[in-house]
Amino acid sequence: MASSSALSFLPLTQSPKLSARNPLPNSHSWRPRPPRPNAPSSSSYISASIGDGPNATEPITVETLHRFFELSVGKWHGSFYQFNAHGKLMQRVSTRLSASTYGEDDLMSLIQTLYIKQPPLSVSDPNEDPEWAEYKIKETNMFTVDRYQQIGFFPDTRAFALRYQTAGMLETVLRQGVLGENDTGEESPRNLKLPSRRPSIVCENCLYSQDIDSRRARAFHVMNPGGDLDMLLVFLEDRGDGNHPPPSLGNLGVMLEGLSRFLAGGKVIQ
Repeated sequence: MASSSALSFLPLTQSPKLSARNPLPNSHSWRPRPPRPNAPSSSSYISASIGDGPNATEPITVETLHRFFELSVGKWHGSFYQFNAHGKLMQRVSTRLSASTYGEDDLMSLIQTLYIKQPPLSVSDPNEDPEWAEYKIKETNMFTVDRYQQIGFFPDTRAFALRYQTAGMLETVLRQGVLGENDTGEESPRNLKLPSRRPSIVCENCLYSQDIDSRRARAFHVMNPGGDLDMLLVFLEDRGDGNHPPPSLGNLGVMLEGLSRFLAGGKVIQ
């Protein structure tokens, strides 16, 4: 449940420009779009940052994609935070993520499953075992990044950027983590702000801690259909078995400062 805490940051007013035009699908709601006339092949857009310059990009290779997989695999645990456009904390949800690969060489795929801690059915029994909702994330491989996924990967800084077509995954986390079994399916539940069903853009930017090797922050900014910042959502995660306490909100401020420098420095693919 959210507290009255607020995070001090400047809201993003413009979305970062990434290198692909076909957005990354949500595992439940994505439908393929017909190709646009005279559109270049998607492989010319899917690129990874190579070198030091902000425009030093080239089509992603199998080796680069494998480095991205190596950075992502493992068991992650932490918290999901929802902030409004002014940085006020609205919700906090405990999450786990399991990421692994299968296959070899150019046939290797990354598969991820997100687990969302649901609120207890009864407030009178604090010792009740929590229920975890499961959400399958669309897998990633050379075929998907060549056809429709949009990934900006920066190996030297251990950072990556993605863009999504919908906010379906984020809505699922909020519904399952805040409403749980009490979710009646309303489009606008009382006391819960959900991202727009038709956002103009949903971008994820991830940065790994320079101090703690196994810690990362994945920040999503969601713009409404009018192009204005609607909300900021952040996964703050540690890689491990989950036997130690998850990172705190204080750690999140430091990570978001790093993300702000990452975005402001022009390192997102132009």
